[in-house]
Amino acid sequence: MLKSILSTATFKQSQVTVLGTLINGLLGFLFYVLLARFLGPDNFGLFIIATTSMVLVADIADIGTNTGLIRFVSKNLAVNIDKAYRFLKLGLEIKLIAWVTSVLVIFLLAPFLAVEVFRKNELILPLRLAGFGVGSALLFTFATSALQAYQKYFLWSIVNILTNTLRLLLILILGYYLILNLESSLIVYLALPFFGFFITLFILPARKILKAKFEFSLAKELFKYNIPVAIFTIIAAFSSKLDTYLTAVLLSSKEVGIYGAANQLVAFLPQLVSALGLVASPKFASFQASEQMLVYLKKFQLFVSGLCLVGLLTIPLAIYIIPIILGVQYQEATLPFIVLFIAQLIFLFSIPVHHSVIFYFGRPDVFIWVSIGHLVIIGGLGYLLISGIGIIGAAITVLLGTTFNFLYPLIWLLIKLKK
Repeated sequence: MLKSILSTATFKQSQVTVLGTLINGLLGFLFYVLLARFLGPDNFGLFIIATTSMVLVADIADIGTNTGLIRFVSKNLAVNIDKAYRFLKLGLEIKLIAWVTSVLVIFLLAPFLAVEVFRKNELILPLRLAGFGVGSALLFTFATSALQAYQKYFLWSIVNILTNTLRLLLILILGYYLILNLESSLIVYLALPFFGFFITLFILPARKILKAKFEFSLAKELFKYNIPVAIFTIIAAFSSKLDTYLTAVLLSSKEVGIYGAANQLVAFLPQLVSALGLVASPKFASFQASEQMLVYLKKFQLFVSGLCLVGLLTIPLAIYIIPIILGVQYQEATLPFIVLFIAQLIFLFSIPVHHSVIFYFGRPDVFIWVSIGHLVIIGGLGYLLISGIGIIGAAITVLLGTTFNFLYPLIWLLIKLKK
């Protein structure tokens, strides 16, 4: 069994994406560690609120386009390449329209959100900058989704590594010349994804994509698939950020910064999930028979189980390393980090189940109910736990949420296979 796993194309492709993700994770880790030290817990907390808002709005504005592109571009590349180009052009146009709309809405709502919701007047400018950054996030994910559909995993890794390397270098330069502050940090963070997008245009057949005609005739087909994806993505996006928002509303900027630091230290695991999904989703979408899918599912599950076991063995190191890396001002981040790390390992373990449901069975609507359940857990229990025990309560809430996100689709899959 092990030999057959190691010899599969998926494992070889996963080696590329996992290695790229590890490098990206290291670059991201260094970026956030340096930023946390330079800014201090208070300003770092404001940075986390602004960037979390940017990611949330970008996830909502995407309306499932990334998933739709992966499915339909992958499906048509071999049989109808002109149609694949039309899907890509349609996806790009949707994202540009979403960006313009998002900038206008956030610019107008920023004062209300900063003063009335978060009760932090100093958040007005960071939130408006986040509105600009929504475009960079939308265009960058268009680029990475296109590379995923083309199965250009090495180039996907290179684009991510170049973008994150430049971002880290700019932070170091600004810090060296003592001009690194909350606003300059946000500008660097939000602007660099544009670089990744434009680099990708040289990799993709950009001219053929832009010259594609009648792309809006595919809108019905794309949105028919995207609507359930968009619904659960929007709910999931909000619920996945709700712990940060609850800490922002209920706790001080300093506590938000400490919790944000713990969250960013485990950020490489969701990146690893995305990297493995990069390989797995086109595979699940391409299978024509359940027997093929089940063989792949078992091998893939065994592979991620090994990764989770390695992760569990590294937990004791965190107790000693975190205070050294972040500094004594972030010492309270250690316990939340451990809980969040376990939560993300459960998320990693659930990848094969999630992707089989979405891409093989074509049932993204299952995750509407998953997202609703997760939202109830984060919103209800999160409010009570954060109010009662602070940032550790937020971490426990995330752990409960990822456990539910794994169990519900697993039960659905087992029932489906039994039938």
